Amino acid sequence: MHSSRFFKMALILGLLSAIGPFAIDMYLPALPAIGQSLGADVSAVQLSLTAFFLSLGVGQLLYGPVSDMLGRKPPLYFGLVVFTAASVGCATATNIETLIAFRFIQGLGAAAGMAIPRAVVRDLHTGNDAARLMSLLMLVFSVSPILAPLAGSAVIAVTGWRGVFWAVTLVGLAGLVLIYTMLDETRPVSERVESNLGSALRAYGVLLRDTHYLGLVFIGSSAMAGFFVYLAGSPFVLINHYGLTPTMYSLAFSVNAVAFIGAAQFTGTLGERFGLVHVVKMAASASGVVMFAMLAYYLAGGDQLAVLMVLYFIASAFMGLVIPTTSVLALEKHGAIAGTASALLGTLQMLTGAAAMGVVGLFSNGKPLPMVVGMATGALIGVALTWGTLGGTPSSAPKQQHC
Repeated sequence: MHSSRFFKMALILGLLSAIGPFAIDMYLPALPAIGQSLGADVSAVQLSLTAFFLSLGVGQLLYGPVSDMLGRKPPLYFGLVVFTAASVGCATATNIETLIAFRFIQGLGAAAGMAIPRAVVRDLHTGNDAARLMSLLMLVFSVSPILAPLAGSAVIAVTGWRGVFWAVTLVGLAGLVLIYTMLDETRPVSERVESNLGSALRAYGVLLRDTHYLGLVFIGSSAMAGFFVYLAGSPFVLINHYGLTPTMYSLAFSVNAVAFIGAAQFTGTLGERFGLVHVVKMAASASGVVMFAMLAYYLAGGDQLAVLMVLYFIASAFMGLVIPTTSVLALEKHGAIAGTASALLGTLQMLTGAAAMGVVGLFSNGKPLPMVVGMATGALIGVALTWGTLGGTPSSAPKQQHC
């Protein structure tokens, strides 16, 4: 693929993938304000985040097979229409129960932008080319946790927390325009002939029996789970416990995204030199060591924000190597059902993250330790899964293939 078209595709897919995360990251600085405005406690406000993640995960199970049957673009249109309409509902919610309900619907719509772009990558490439495109996609995708909290803080300062959801509504409309004007269909009619409900169910059966695929999916899921725990807990820990303003919190949150983005851009190069499998082994193990050090620090009574920020910055960099690379490896052998495989991958990641947030939320007290325990647990489970799944796998770079 010509380099300019390569970068154009990464930009389009990254922006579509970022719509759902943008709806998360932009309202993180508003969580304490939402609780005060709607008279809800911390756990109820966090439930609005958990509900979004649950539907974002479950919804992908539908969009993946549908995109194999109907092509990639029709379900993208449908999903973004649902997302946009639900965003209006969130903006006008008068109680926490209504907000939670609309956040759930909003997540169902956003799920299209999470599942389908990965399938498009697999439609076009495998191997190191796929890793390179996926890392570029992650570059654009990861702009969300850098810019969204800052944008959210600015919007909140001017309009209050409801303005965040009106802004997200505009983002949904922009996504619809982007699909119509710039995204080409990558699933030809000839490849959809044998795709139907029965084949989708059979495909899920194949994937659920593929222990190597599931191992790779849960390596990425474990890394994501630790991040989701941080996502849910950090506004209360950094703002209420450490005393940061919403704007300062947004900057602190963005620092970790920079580490993730920067490291992700080396996946293609490192994959060519050492092999994608070896990259995952090294990065997951290093992330586990760093997170174990953070856990030991807090268990020993430490409570310095600088330690939390520095260690999580390093861990985020290693996660930037793990998450896109495991996605590429998981889809490598499932090109014929890429939409379904991508959907199951995304669903399991989101459900794992939502479960981790829910469990840690039961112990949340606004202090760092419960959050750190959840983050470190995700990283250490990821290490165990990495060596259990890839311990005996050759680390040579996979041969590049083109669809």
